[in-house]
Amino acid sequence: MNNTQLETFVRVVEAGSFNKASEEMFITSTAVIKQVNQLETELGAPLFERTHRGLTLTPAGNSLYKDSKYIIEYMRETVLRARRAMSESENVIRIGTSPMTPAQILMDLWPRIHEHCPDIHFQLIPFENTPENAREILANLGRNIDIVTGIFDDTLLDLRKCEGFEIAREPLCCAMSINHPLANKDKLTMRDMYGENLMLIHRDWSRYIDALRDDIFLNHSRINVIDFDFYDIGVFNTCERNKDLLVVIRDWDCIHPMMKVVPVEWEYNIPFGVLYSPKPSEIVERFLSAVKTVVQGQL
Repeated sequence: MNNTQLETFVRVVEAGSFNKASEEMFITSTAVIKQVNQLETELGAPLFERTHRGLTLTPAGNSLYKDSKYIIEYMRETVLRARRAMSESENVIRIGTSPMTPAQILMDLWPRIHEHCPDIHFQLIPFENTPENAREILANLGRNIDIVTGIFDDTLLDLRKCEGFEIAREPLCCAMSINHPLANKDKLTMRDMYGENLMLIHRDWSRYIDALRDDIFLNHSRINVIDFDFYDIGVFNTCERNKDLLVVIRDWDCIHPMMKVVPVEWEYNIPFGVLYSPKPSEIVERFLSAVKTVVQGQL
């Protein structure tokens, strides 16, 4: 399996047919089919169900498609790193960014961070927020991505074998469809949510959210809690479509154009900060030291 085969496979999936993919890639459909066949042979599993109606992904194909974009980007970044190493040395911090792990907080602090380490530059590395990517990236911080910003607690750090530095405590809020009756409010109360479905990530993902869950079960049983497994755009789509409420942080207010984030009158929050390798490079250590100095100077 090579990068070309994966890129061709992704093109076929997104184009919906071998012919359309070949037109987009400016190669023959025979060449496209040959690459996909070689990929299936190497994997030992069919990737497509081929019928007169067109192509449908098999379970193996669906799994490979979910991971392929990250794998392709990972391989491209590896090549870029090798080329950089062959030329001149650069002090670059590679910051992973996705809708659920926005780097904006570091961008806002960057002018002051730059004062402490003017020779360090940053590079944003976008990635798709899937469970597979999250596990891979956090377990390998320092390889292709140096740091990621996001919400965390000790449970996540222990599970993903990474370290975290807290920049701020983010209040937990509720996201909802802009057409939801509660979207007209500037702030919600617990009673506002009585009779509503409130989407909470599953127990043991974060002790901060579990504390909110326990409060609801003990004192606000008229709120119907719905569990979900992972924060991604699909959860926002489900929430908007079903007119439910979703526990989020305010920095996620731009993820879905048809949803609004509203603060809630409760005392629940969650740490937001920088996630990095337990064994950071010298450049990353200098960067983190500058971040800590800037953040502590704001207190």
